[in-house]
Amino acid sequence: MKIEEEIKQSKFQSPFQKATINLLFTANWLEASSNKFFKEFGITNQQFNILRILRGQSPKAVSGAMIKERMLDQNSDISRLLDRLIVKKYISKTPCKSDKRASDVKITDSGLKILSKIDQRIDEINSFLNLTAKEADLLNELLDKSRG
Repeated sequence: MKIEEEIKQSKFQSPFQKATINLLFTANWLEASSNKFFKEFGITNQQFNILRILRGQSPKAVSGAMIKERMLDQNSDISRLLDRLIVKKYISKTPCKSDKRASDVKITDSGLKILSKIDQRIDEINSFLNLTAKEADLLNELLDKSRG
């Protein structure tokens, strides 16, 4: 559906304003779609992002600060998110030996298992945008260009 129909607005000040509004609307739509998908697994977008980061670092432990640096939403409350993943037994957190103020965070076997279940249905996430691989490549180029 076109952005004009989605937000019931037929005129924009410029194609740049329309693109900005379209991008913001689509980002919110994509986040809502992802949240609905991840809810089936009992996690949020942000928790998935943390698990994905930790899987990439596994078996090495990393700090909460490093995780926050790499998160898609860097405004997330990392301590609260980590605590919730600990309760679900998807990660472990131990005091850092070299810095008493920091913690070492690792993904657990349970965390790897939930990611494996998500991986089996990754095509569902990939289909949210309804694009071909070539179109997705072009979109990626344009988005990278827009951020300078």
